[in-house]
Order: sequence, then C-alpha cells, then structure tokens
Amino acid sequence: MVRVDSKAVLEGRVPGRPPIGLIIGLVVSSLCALIMLGLYAWFGGVGFVAALLLAILPVPLLTALVLALDRMEPEPPRTVLLSFMWGAGVAVLGALILNTAGMIYLTVPTFGEAEGHFISATLGAPLVEETLKGAVLFGLLWFHRSEIDGFADGILYAAMVGLGFAMMENVTYYIRALEEGGAQQLTAVFVLRGIIAPLSHPLFTSMLGLGVAWSATHRTGRVVAPALGLLAAMVLHGLWNGATAFGAFGLVVVYVMDFLLLLALIVVVAVERRDTVHRIARYLPAYQPTGLVTPQDVRMLGSMATRRAARRWARSVGGPAAARAMSDYQLAATELALLHKRAERGTADPAWLVQRRDALLELMAAARRAFLSVPGLRPAPEPWADPPGPPPGA
Repeated sequence: MVRVDSKAVLEGRVPGRPPIGLIIGLVVSSLCALIMLGLYAWFGGVGFVAALLLAILPVPLLTALVLALDRMEPEPPRTVLLSFMWGAGVAVLGALILNTAGMIYLTVPTFGEAEGHFISATLGAPLVEETLKGAVLFGLLWFHRSEIDGFADGILYAAMVGLGFAMMENVTYYIRALEEGGAQQLTAVFVLRGIIAPLSHPLFTSMLGLGVAWSATHRTGRVVAPALGLLAAMVLHGLWNGATAFGAFGLVVVYVMDFLLLLALIVVVAVERRDTVHRIARYLPAYQPTGLVTPQDVRMLGSMATRRAARRWARSVGGPAAARAMSDYQLAATELALLHKRAERGTADPAWLVQRRDALLELMAAARRAFLSVPGLRPAPEPWADPPGPPPGA
C-alpha cells in the first residue's frame, strides 16, 4: 500500500519537501525576538523577569481561544507559529526602531515634546505597527494564498500576529510600571492590559485579516480589500492610543469598541462555519459513486459533535492510529468542500484544482482503509451512522 503523507496533503505542499520559506521566517523572527528580550533584560533590570512572566501568563489561554475559531479546518501549526513569532519578533523590533526614530527625528523636533509623543502614539505607531504586523499576512497571501480558505483563517493568522506583538509589547509596559509605581502600578497595568483588554492588537490586525481573506477567496476587490483592512486596523489602533487624551470616558469608549468588535468577529466565524457545513452537504454527495463518501459520512461531517463521536469510535476500535486516520478523513473531506468553493468562485488555477482534488481523494481513500480495516469490524453500515450530538448545521 502506498503511504500518503497526510500532513503534506492537508497543508497543500510537496510531500517530503521542507517549507524553506517558513523555516527562514521562523529563524528571522526568533532572532528578532531574542534581540528584543536581550534589550529588555539589559535595560529592565530586576523587573525584567516579573514583566516577562506576566506578559506570557495570558498567552496560552488566549491562543487556545483563537485556535478554537478554526476547529473545523485547522491551519498548519508551522504557519500559525510563524504568525505568532513574526508579531513577537520582526514586528516588535521593527516598531521599536521606526517609532523611536520617528519621535527623535520627526515628531518631537516638529511639534515639541508632549505633542510630538501624542502624534507618534496616535498616528505614527498605528501606521508603523499595523504595517509591520500585516507584512506576514501579505506574505501568506502572496506565497500561500491557497492556505487561506475564508474569513476564519484570516482572523486566526491576524490574531496570532497580534498576540505575539502584544506579549512582547506588554513586557515594556510592565517594566515601566514597576519602575514608576512599584507593585501597585504594575498590578493595575496588568489588569488593564493582560486581563480586561488583552485582545486589542489581535482585534486591530484582524481587520487586515478580513481583507486578506477576501482577496484570497474572491475574484473582485483583491487589492482594495486588503488596503481597506489595513486602513481600518490603523484607524482602530489610533483611536485606542488616542483615547487616553479623553480620560476615563475615552477608555470606556475604546473598551466597549473592542468588545463589540470581538462579538462581530465571532459572528463572522459562526456564519462562515455554517456555510462550510452547507457546502459539505452540497458538494460531497457527488463523490458517493467513488465509495469514499456515504450519506452517513456527510452527516458525520456536519457538526463538531458528530466529528468527535466518529474519532472516539475510531479510537475505541482501532486505537490512536485509527483515530488519526479518521481525523485525516474529516479534514480532507472539509478541504475538498472548500476546494469546490474556490472552483465555484474561479479563484484558483484549474490544473491546480484537479491536482489538489486528486490528492485529497487519495488521502480520504487511505484514511478510510485505515479506520475500516480493523480486524473483526463489520464493514457496513458505518458504526458512526447515528452518533450523539446535534444534526448537521445545528
């Protein structure tokens, strides 16, 4: 039996070939992050360790929440890691250099100390930081367009960039708070930045994520959508930074704005997931003559609950290998439905579509053989035909 590299197929890359671009990106981002940590340690003194720990503390939970947005069709872990490290490394170091240079040579000499710092915070910083954070999203759009299947993907990558950036930026704020006001001020800043509004940077950059996702999945607006997304990210960022000029009222306004924006993005993801379920039910029955899809499979793929039930069944009858095969089948089938979405919209090369379709079908066949070839297992009907959980689309 020919072995299928499931990860390569699902990630849309050549089997056995290391993703050189991603590796280079991770190396560069990691080096930049280490430089930043070195600077923090050198200038932060004894407060560096406490600041770093507080900055890292919310990240695992926030990362889990962001990844939960895309459970139906998870993105490649290496690409997600690159996005996070780009925000924590290249974007932060670049912003430090450019923002500092802008204040020293432009805004402060032109407008004076106080007004120069305010202009840098409300205009310069959003322009620089959102552009640097967004660079990796533009890179994904240019080199890995096929990996972005919808708005959830764009939001996920943007949020990971923002989380990395916010984590490293918070180290600076925590060190400064500790130096200026001791433990009491450090606690107040941590509550504001780490607990009440830890998603500000991810939310800002998600505007560009939406624009990049539109460009990757539509034939019109491929240039306009990312440009508008980047502009929206800058405007939101600038409003956030400038809110301090209006005291407590300004802070309340921007916190409410962040909350409403978060709710809107959750709605976008929920609507898109429902659309994916409908596309699975629409496109996959055409493959029933191949024997790779049954009506029970389509129902199983229709909700996260029935998918989990199928994986539990596979593990119970065939162990971890069968569970992995079931997961591969589910992901490949979902990718197949999304491939038809691209074909319907005319956003991909026809030859690539055929090649991609055949690779996914091959993976589905190999996975199906794996979890249905357990000794003693009755071949039909599929044991997950009536799993617990809501019906498709629920």
